[in-house]
Amino acid sequence: MDPLYRVVVGAARSLFAGQGTRFTILGEEHVPRCGGAVMAINHTGYLDFMYAGLAARRSGRYVRFMAKQSVFGHRVTGPLMRGMKHIPVDRRAGQGSFEAAVTALRGGEVVGLFPEATMSRAFELKEFKLGAVRMAQEAQVPILPTTIWGSQKVWSKNTPKHMGRDHVAVHITVGEPFHVAAGDDPVETTSRLREVMRVQLEAQQAAYGPFIGQDAIFQPARLGGGAPTVEEAAAADHHDMTRTRDKFTG
Repeated sequence: MDPLYRVVVGAARSLFAGQGTRFTILGEEHVPRCGGAVMAINHTGYLDFMYAGLAARRSGRYVRFMAKQSVFGHRVTGPLMRGMKHIPVDRRAGQGSFEAAVTALRGGEVVGLFPEATMSRAFELKEFKLGAVRMAQEAQVPILPTTIWGSQKVWSKNTPKHMGRDHVAVHITVGEPFHVAAGDDPVETTSRLREVMRVQLEAQQAAYGPFIGQDAIFQPARLGGGAPTVEEAAAADHHDMTRTRDKFTG
């Protein structure tokens, strides 16, 4: 039983209803009804973890998300995150969070994480970290390739928010379970996982249709939109990381 998580999910669904969010969810049947799994999710918007969790509800599962440690230190979000059994990530010492995630997976939990580590300003898949594959390999559980499209219009980095009753369409797809064998090379396997998610995401983009007019800023440059190019986004990410590093070392 997860009474706190159930209440939070209810509040989130009320928020989505108030916003008039139009969901298209495919592949819910791929979320196992029992047993561990790694839910690997692309990341273009601040509410992606809430949207990804919806895809597990048909199977009666609650996703335990890996999130930066600072969220757990907040006086409001901290107790909620701990109460919902999410997993804190210390980016300076990640082994502890890796071990906690593997323990949860072996205990039959669905663990959600963003292989890109940070949000994509270009709305394209960034390079993947090896964590998702390594966790699945260690715990011997499948990976659920999960892609979300449209969430960037609700709330993303350096773009206008649409948190009111804006009727934004959000598409969520959970692909077929991706299996990792004990002897698989993590680098090569991570590359294969990224390719699976790229094909899945591009199919969503084609089905969703283009963002036009003022909304073109939510469309990747590759598709003729006004989002930053991959190179521009990488430069902005580097600037943010440098600024953060200077803040703590200056």
